[in-house]
Formats: sequence, structure tokens, C-alpha cells
Amino acid sequence: MRILYALLLLPLFFLSACHDDCEEIILIDDFAPLPPVGIVSVSLDNAVELQWIENQEPDLAGYNIYVSDRYNGSYDFIGTSHTATFLDRGAVNGLTNYYAVTAFDFDGNESELSRDVAYDTPRPEGRGVTLTDRFVNPNRAGYDFSDYSVTHFDTDFTDFFFEIDGNGIPYLAVWDDSEIQDMGYTSSIDEISSAPAAGWNPTGDALIIRGHTYVLRTFDNHFAKVRIVDIAGSAVTFDWAYQVAKGNPELVVGHGNSLSKRSRKGARRH
Repeated sequence: MRILYALLLLPLFFLSACHDDCEEIILIDDFAPLPPVGIVSVSLDNAVELQWIENQEPDLAGYNIYVSDRYNGSYDFIGTSHTATFLDRGAVNGLTNYYAVTAFDFDGNESELSRDVAYDTPRPEGRGVTLTDRFVNPNRAGYDFSDYSVTHFDTDFTDFFFEIDGNGIPYLAVWDDSEIQDMGYTSSIDEISSAPAAGWNPTGDALIIRGHTYVLRTFDNHFAKVRIVDIAGSAVTFDWAYQVAKGNPELVVGHGNSLSKRSRKGARRH
């Protein structure tokens, strides 16, 4: 019984021995999370979607997203995300944006800007456009990307047109000042991320196959792509995307590249 009594008194002794001389220890977290990595940007119509690898800090609270007109420029704050994705609805078709992401914790510590070179140029797109064989209805056989419209197959601004030859074989065709290339079967038009540097069809046409995606270079050096959705009788239906930035081959995805030995000269601005 005396042993139990002594054990019960022992904590009381230590508690009573601490009065005004005791110091309260407060731990202050001033360690910022690591900058996000693996940033990927996806070109949309007047928008850009960003994705990156999720940070693993246990006290992670979210991410801040910044944009600039150049990699080493000043970065303006455009939004916050609590997941490893962000949709920039302020992007404008044809204008290239550079993106940076920071991570912050619950104590307000914010990382440095991400080092990945993540840039994108939004481009317009369309779905379910139908053309008619030029020998059946020439006024609805061509397409003009710059005007996003079906047109006559033979105008100064027709970028490509649809025709069925004398053997009943359907083709997409371009004029002599343009290029076309069959990129093969794709389950989605977004699978083709950029225009090729070579390999254009020397005949200026390509056999139409349902599910195939075709990349085009227009007479004024713009790049575009079309994916065949359906071909029936004298009509062909396709989806399309067009890069309004002249000479820019990017058609959907821009990947961030890790630059571990390079740092940004720009600064973020809220």
C-alpha cells in the first residue's frame, strides 16, 4: 500500500516543483514546402489546364498559380488550388503563357516558383463539322480554319477540301501551297500534340479513314489537325483544332521540363 501511495505522489511532486520559472516551448514552422514538379499544360479553347505531381508534405495546404509572358519574366498570381490541377480560364487563343506553381502549408510558408518550363498557347477547336464531296456540292466541300467555317472548295482561304475520286475513294486534299500528313489512328484528336517537322504527303492529299487524325500546315504557316469522326456516302464529319499563333506547331499539350541547374530570374507578384 505504501508503494502505491509513493507512486501516486511522485507526479504531484514534479508538478508542484514547476512554478513561474517554467518556460513554455512553442514550435514555429518556418520551413516552406518544396516547389511543385512535373508540370504539364494542356491547350484548350481560350483556356489552359495545368497538372503537376502532388506534393507530399504532411502540412501541405494548397498551391498558388502564377503566369507570365516569358520564362524569366515577372509572374502574376492568377489563382489558388487545393489539388494538383488548375484551369486558367483567362488564357487567350494565340497568346503564349508561361506558368509557375508554388506550394504553401498551413502556416503560410510558400515555396519558390516551380522551375519547370511550362508554357502553352491556347487554340480554337470544333466538333462535328461536315463537308460534302466537291463533285456533289462544291460550296460545302472546303474548310477555312481562320474563319472557322465551311466554304467553297476553291477559294483563296480554303485550307483543305473533301473529294471522292472516280474510283469512289475519299480524300482530304490541300492546295500546292499547303501540306497534309496522315498521323494514323487515334482514339481522340488530343493524342496528336504537335505538328511534325517533316513527312508531309508529296501528293497533297490523304486517304480518309475513320478514326485517323491528319495534321495540316496552311498556306500562311499555321498548323491544324482534323480527326475523322464519320464518312458516309458523299459526306465526311470531323473534329478539328487550329493554332492561331503563326508558326507555332503546338496543337494540344506542352510538357514542363525540369531544369534543376537553372533558376528563374523573374519574381511572383500578388
